[in-house]
Amino acid sequence: MKSVLVTGANGQLGQSIQKLASDYPQLNFVFVSSIDLDITDIDSIEKRLSNRAFKYCINCAAYTDVENSEKEPEKAFKVNSEGVNNLALVCKEQETVLIHISTDYVFDGEKGTPYEVSDPTNPINVYGASKLMGERHIEEIMDAYFIIRTSWLYSEFGKNFYKIILQKAREGANLSVTDDQIGCPTHAGNLAKHVLDLITGENKSYGIHHFTDEESLSWYGFAKKILRENNLSDKVKLEKAKNYRTFAKRPAYSVLAMHT
Repeated sequence: MKSVLVTGANGQLGQSIQKLASDYPQLNFVFVSSIDLDITDIDSIEKRLSNRAFKYCINCAAYTDVENSEKEPEKAFKVNSEGVNNLALVCKEQETVLIHISTDYVFDGEKGTPYEVSDPTNPINVYGASKLMGERHIEEIMDAYFIIRTSWLYSEFGKNFYKIILQKAREGANLSVTDDQIGCPTHAGNLAKHVLDLITGENKSYGIHHFTDEESLSWYGFAKKILRENNLSDKVKLEKAKNYRTFAKRPAYSVLAMHT
């Protein structure tokens, strides 16, 4: 039986993996939250991964607050770069395959067609830059790894766009949503299944992969879909936001070409 350590287990993806765990009886899971295991503390990683206890480590731990990353870049880089560097060092030493989740925000959004794995990266915000640095640490340190870039995660867990739109709609609020950004909303449950199938499958193509739900939408288009799926289209006014601004720059087009 393969033992799998899942870091950041209380996040959307971590909880989605927990939900699917019983479907994979051939895997022995250990789930740890950021309280149980702080990836910025290499000593705690070494204790947890000692004696070659884990064949795989799925790293769901990340600093994902895009807006606050601009105001507190040291926090983003501490977790997304330094923490990932720590994990890569220990995983290599312990012969543990690292599966790391990255982001579409490593790209600048100017290409206009779906991004291939091989396309040049050029993040335009601190969050994307910190995630890219984490990727590079893994590439420099390890041989046996998967970096999976994904985008616009949503699920029944945690705080995400889908849940916010649904809650506001059910409260009868009018919605104003930008259509300035195009990406691929991805259900965390689908990403979780992809990751676990990667572990249990025969194809072990190490390196960088892309995984999304493949349907490209604007945030406005995604909101429209959420309302339609929940039979709320006729009950809520949805309009395109004008002069939508965020503190952090966002890529205008960050659709990822599927590479699995």
